[in-house]
Amino acid sequence: MVGAGPGGLTAAMILAHRGFEVEVFEARDRVGGRNACLELGPHRFDTGPTFLMMRYILDEVFEEAGADSSRCLRFVELDPMYRLQFRDTAIRSSTDHERMRQEIAEAFPGREDSFQRFFAAEGRRFRRMAPCLQKHYSTLGSFFSLDLMRVLPYLSLGRSVFDVLEGYFGDPRLALAFSFQSKYLGMSPWECPGAFSMLSYIEYAYGVYHTIGGLSAISDAMAEVARANGVLIHLDTPVSRVLVENGSARGVALADGSRIEADEVVINADFAHAMENLVAPEALRKYTAEGLQKRRFSCSIFMLYLGLDTVYSHLPHHTIYFADDYRHNVDAIFGSGELCEDTSFYVRNAVVTDDTLAPAGHSGLYVLVPVPNLRAGTDWSREAKGFRDLVMSKLRTRAGLADIEAHITHEHMITPQDWRDDYRVYAGAVFNLAHTVRQMLYLRPRNRFEEFDHAYLVGGGTHPGSGLPTIYESGRIAANLISRRHRVPFTSANRHA
Repeated sequence: MVGAGPGGLTAAMILAHRGFEVEVFEARDRVGGRNACLELGPHRFDTGPTFLMMRYILDEVFEEAGADSSRCLRFVELDPMYRLQFRDTAIRSSTDHERMRQEIAEAFPGREDSFQRFFAAEGRRFRRMAPCLQKHYSTLGSFFSLDLMRVLPYLSLGRSVFDVLEGYFGDPRLALAFSFQSKYLGMSPWECPGAFSMLSYIEYAYGVYHTIGGLSAISDAMAEVARANGVLIHLDTPVSRVLVENGSARGVALADGSRIEADEVVINADFAHAMENLVAPEALRKYTAEGLQKRRFSCSIFMLYLGLDTVYSHLPHHTIYFADDYRHNVDAIFGSGELCEDTSFYVRNAVVTDDTLAPAGHSGLYVLVPVPNLRAGTDWSREAKGFRDLVMSKLRTRAGLADIEAHITHEHMITPQDWRDDYRVYAGAVFNLAHTVRQMLYLRPRNRFEEFDHAYLVGGGTHPGSGLPTIYESGRIAANLISRRHRVPFTSANRHA
């Protein structure tokens, strides 16, 4: 297995529980990939994901690995889930529907009844689409399945997420409050396919969770379960090549020159990076360097991790700050490629929920700003400092942290260039391939890889897509496909793959 990210760890712990011999080769000194822990002195941060949605999928994959997630992890359901901050008003999003109705009534008077319309309609969409997101789409027949035919009326073809949500809420800003989740896919709500309007429904239906120790604790717990099931995890052991012979994966070559043979190879590296760097060009047809250039990729993100010698207790666990001209900001990220002064940003102040992340009286702020990926041509070696200063000014003015710079004891920055160079993310596109209609389901790189046999893809670059729950699902789909291939009986909550 190439890479110990959440998708690879999911597949590894399930396969090992079913009796397979599994070895994982991870280039970094810790598991998790973009879901790993980042340490700055005594401060602990999540490198990437901070929202845990659809917890039930995580519970299921632990169970299928012979473990209990509640024994391995401590979960905290957040309510309010997050604060959505406009310049002149705010909404505290809650799974309590009456409270949510009141929040909308206060911020957008007269629009409060729209929430139930949204929730009912998107619930119907989700119940129809969920089985389609659990299929493997390894064959054309699986694409033209009865489940998918039944869901066609629910796909909102030709409409964007924003179009769908504005139809429910009427007010453009209120529609934005329910459409920012398209950023989970690295897409503009004006371009993201309308079917993904169900993302906000999922949060309001199933809640948003934090795990004590950070969401990176999930990957650490998965690694513990995997090792207990017999998986060998090799850290600081980069793979240099997936060995492909006569149209089949035969194993991997490591950076130290050794060769590891295997019956099946699971690739959990960033998909496009793996195609460019880990697979010989002659083994590829669609996903060559030229083929990748024709694909659409997500945006990138600019990150600041700030260790502070104070606690801003008024700042919620999650806050999203909308740019005054949100449409212009989004169009710049996905269109012109310019860096905007009027930018949206997200701040996580997890210490208000989890005091294990910093010493007493200290805290850590995780600051995320969506920016264009490296195809925009931005020279981050020149722009990083100025953009960092812009973000700090936003924290002082928009977030009300006037004295923040006086309290910084530790600081770390990740630019799109760093995502590419240090984390091996193609074009710095952290949410991977864009989730356009032409890059979804059967048209996305498949879990049983179509370019050569005995190879399986897990992670955000394959089906079902970006985001922790879907990445866990990709690992489970791969494990089920391998188990069926080798006629190993198993029980899985995913009855579709």
